[in-house]
Amino acid sequence: MEKYQQGDLRSSLMAVYTDRIRTDSSPQRGTEPDAEFYERMAGPFWDQARDVITEWWSHLPEHAQRGFRKRLLDRNSNANVSSALWELYLHEMLLGAGCTVEIERPLGSRGKTPDFLVTRGDEQFVVEAIWTSERADDALTAALLDTIDRLPSPNFRVSVTINRAGSTAPQQKRLKAGLTRWLAELDPDHAIADLMQRHRPLPSYTWQEADWSISFMAFPRDPGRRGIPSSRTIGMYPPMKEPLRSDLVLEAVRRKGKKYGELSMPFIVAVGQATYFPEDDDIGNSLYGRPIEYTRSGDSSALRRLPDGYWTTPHTDSHSRVSGVLVVNNPGPWNWTKNTPVLWCSPNSRSIDAPVLPTWGTAHLASGQVERQPPAAPASTALGLPEDWPIGGPFQRHTR
Repeated sequence: MEKYQQGDLRSSLMAVYTDRIRTDSSPQRGTEPDAEFYERMAGPFWDQARDVITEWWSHLPEHAQRGFRKRLLDRNSNANVSSALWELYLHEMLLGAGCTVEIERPLGSRGKTPDFLVTRGDEQFVVEAIWTSERADDALTAALLDTIDRLPSPNFRVSVTINRAGSTAPQQKRLKAGLTRWLAELDPDHAIADLMQRHRPLPSYTWQEADWSISFMAFPRDPGRRGIPSSRTIGMYPPMKEPLRSDLVLEAVRRKGKKYGELSMPFIVAVGQATYFPEDDDIGNSLYGRPIEYTRSGDSSALRRLPDGYWTTPHTDSHSRVSGVLVVNNPGPWNWTKNTPVLWCSPNSRSIDAPVLPTWGTAHLASGQVERQPPAAPASTALGLPEDWPIGGPFQRHTR
């Protein structure tokens, strides 16, 4: 049953975010902390997000609320904000599935305090949450992109390619002056005509100073979108410099799986991963080992796994303490109701079987193959939200 109604909390439960009229609906800047963005962002979409975050926060036990609120509003650590939102989402999903949840109760042979001790009917299990993310651009690059994005450019958007990055920040005044002068010399209609009729490339410009080299390409704005002062200048960001990682889940489980010693109950590590291109195969390979095909007698082939996964590496009996790994890719308010949590179940016979909630899909290893089962119900049913929540778009379209 849906329990959320837009706007029904703003007058009584604004305990996380300030109760005020917001007018700034511009997208997040590269150097803007996540906490500042959630507090600043105007519009019905973000009002709904703040309302629900506040409601979920109010469902926490009183002793946990202060710490969660501090993390949600931490402008010095995006990781603190993301991990707090991830834990709020998990806590609410467990409550919505009819579970009773105790937070940070001492457990296990080492006396440590896992995030959630969960009771569901006659069974108990532990859920330990961890947030992990691929490395973002460095602070120098983020500050530089913010400078470019705030540059007034009524007729063009630009793509940015960083050919060479310096070790110290470049002189922003000279960069802005050179880029402004170049854009002012361009005519958007001539650029379109050159491209469409004469097959000439779009205008480009390379700015160099000290050990920095940055190339720009100018894309004419649509005639109806020209002259809007609040419109951003960057239309295409630089490609990622860091190599994509496929071991986020493996590193997270290794870190959490050995933390509590013997628990004598099912133990689930819940991983929220922020990744550019999430792949189920990467998760399966990390946990179950990489697959190889081999030929049996009679030329028939079969699939088996190399012993290099979390649960399949030799001499790692302690890994059997982890009953399952719950993974959600890129969770956030914009997709909480749409993402499907997947519980990757341990194939180790020594592991205690993990319980499966109705809103969780599952993955099991069988004869070298990963077998998947969909959830019995969408995530929105446990969260008490409409499946299409939040309603509307995250960014308002500005008109002249």
